[in-house]
Amino acid sequence: MTEPKFLSVDIESFEPELGAPAPDRLISGDPKFRTWNVEERDGLYAGIWEATSGKWRIEYDEWEFCHILSGVSVIAEEGGEARTVKAGDSFVLRPGFRGSWEVLETTRKEYVIKL
Repeated sequence: MTEPKFLSVDIESFEPELGAPAPDRLISGDPKFRTWNVEERDGLYAGIWEATSGKWRIEYDEWEFCHILSGVSVIAEEGGEARTVKAGDSFVLRPGFRGSWEVLETTRKEYVIKL
C-alpha cells in the first residue's frame, strides 16, 4: 500500500513536543513552547507551534512561512523595525533573520520550514 499524499494538519492526532528558548537566548519572562510537527521530510517541516508570554532572541538559518492563528506577538529585526503580528497575519522569515520574538498573548501559528 502506498503512503497517502494528502496529510491533514490535525493536531489532535499528535502529541506536542514541549520546549522553551535556550537560556542564553532568553530576554524576559518564562515562555514555554508546544510544537506539533506533522510533517518532517527532505528538509521540510510543517505543523503548529504555540508559545506563552516572554521574549527571546531568534536567529534563522532556514526559510519559514508563518500564519498566525491566535494571540499577539512582536517580532523585531536587528537594525530594523518591530512588527506586531496577530491572528490572520502571514509572513516569511528568510535565512539570516536576526532579532527577537516577544509573545504578548499566547501565540499559535502554522508553519512551514525549508532547510
